[in-house]
Amino acid sequence: MPYGLYVPEVPDDLSEQKAPPKIRKQVVGEESGGMTQGKSYGPLRVDVEQSHPISEMTIAHYDRMAEAYWEGTRDHDVSQNYTALLDAIENDPPYSILDLGCGPGRDLRHFRSLGHDAVGLDGSKEFVAMARAYSGCEVLHQDFLAMALPESRFDGVFANASLFHVPSQELPRVLLELRKALKPRGVLFCSNPRGNNEEGFSDGRYSCFFDLDTWRNFVRAAGFFEVGHYYRPPGRPRHQQPWLATVWRKG
Repeated sequence: MPYGLYVPEVPDDLSEQKAPPKIRKQVVGEESGGMTQGKSYGPLRVDVEQSHPISEMTIAHYDRMAEAYWEGTRDHDVSQNYTALLDAIENDPPYSILDLGCGPGRDLRHFRSLGHDAVGLDGSKEFVAMARAYSGCEVLHQDFLAMALPESRFDGVFANASLFHVPSQELPRVLLELRKALKPRGVLFCSNPRGNNEEGFSDGRYSCFFDLDTWRNFVRAAGFFEVGHYYRPPGRPRHQQPWLATVWRKG
């Protein structure tokens, strides 16, 4: 999902894409404009003007890895996440759903098969082409940091393994844009790898690993209230559940 990390050595039953990787911290050098190795790791704050080059680097990675990513994730079972989104929507079906970070189109195709009006969005041009061909759905080619979404259009937003690529400096704005795109009392579903509020680069991809309290603070501040949350994969001890899934309603 555009963004959703592909790590081929992770078993398929880690349903989204992977266990959170260890981050090799890198920060954008303010003087050189390039990448410099950090000496220690902690919460990282990225200037807004630096966010777009960071996003472009992440997107470029997925353009290069598109085929391998598809082979590594196409059979993952995320039915628990589909159900969490659809069960929370209060309007009558069929629903209008935005698949944010749709990747090659696995989830788009599923929503369409249920009769819903599914629209994808991804920053990777390779993923956009693959998703259009595989799902038959409309797919928007947009960077998360430069979205142009219609207001009050969607019953639900499915952000499965995607929003954790948004730098924390930009996350409040991105969440507000998603809120505006939802209908009244619309639903935002998110699944992200969890952590201890780390942020940085991992193998050419920018990622944020928040704990539940920090993630709640971001989403509540954007005008959502929590419907529920759970950890994935199901049926495992908490230390073997690297994914945090949360369901939110537009307030």
